[in-house]
Amino acid sequence: MDATAEAMADHNARNWTYAKPGRIRIGSPEHFAMLTELLGATYNPYKPAVLDWPVLTPETRARVIALPIWDIAVQSENKAGARIEFFAQTVKEKPLRQALLHMAAEERRHREVLSRLVAAYDIPIKPDEEYVLPRDAEWAFLVTGYSECIDSFFAYGLFEMARRSGFFPPSLVETFEPVIQEEGRHILFFTNFVAWHRANLPWWRRPFFEIKVAAVYLFLGWERLGLVKDVDGLENADANFTMRGTESIVDQLDPARLIDICLEQDRQRMAGYDERLVRPTTIPRLARIARLFMRPKKP
Repeated sequence: MDATAEAMADHNARNWTYAKPGRIRIGSPEHFAMLTELLGATYNPYKPAVLDWPVLTPETRARVIALPIWDIAVQSENKAGARIEFFAQTVKEKPLRQALLHMAAEERRHREVLSRLVAAYDIPIKPDEEYVLPRDAEWAFLVTGYSECIDSFFAYGLFEMARRSGFFPPSLVETFEPVIQEEGRHILFFTNFVAWHRANLPWWRRPFFEIKVAAVYLFLGWERLGLVKDVDGLENADANFTMRGTESIVDQLDPARLIDICLEQDRQRMAGYDERLVRPTTIPRLARIARLFMRPKKP
């Protein structure tokens, strides 16, 4: 792909308006058509095999290798692709099933990107684990979708903070950028699916669905507490975010500043999509509330 085509693909992945003008009611057939067209219309056809991984200095490579995220990231993409495909098999509406399979294919492409990154920089990771799907396909999809809503919001800020601080060199940021934006499309699609699905549920099924959503959030909270314990308990003390020197990204983290950047990046990454699409709001809203009780650190 030449530079002009690459720039056009990147623009199309970040900007899209549904062809039909006028107000669109959430849960309507028009809303269904809009959400099922989103991923295909904004698809970025980059190929992991031809991504240009920049040569890193020994110091930068050491920082990248030391991040305790690569095993978790690769396994997460494996699970996400499998869960979405599993849920797609239960969907009767063909356009929605096709959109879900498209999303699953992009998750598997993320896994390939990460695999090529760890290979390019000789980052040691554990072998793939065998993943057994849960019995409830809807539960599996909700866990994946809400997990990405949480993780993407904070990934926006951490990614941007790493770029501004020089923790990642600009060339590496540029190479990995399409994956970050792609996750933004995924959570936009997921949020609109949930809104459409909720609006079309029979009244007697809605309480059960809301209970399931609440249970998913509780599950994700406990899961993340478990991940924090695992990271803190790594045998290799250098294989975590608390690395030596001021070049460590955590040494530069100001929680108030991080939330500000997350909110800023969330607005920017969602700004180009049709304003009639429902935006993910739960995590940004909670972040704004938390920000009220924080003061930025003094320089």
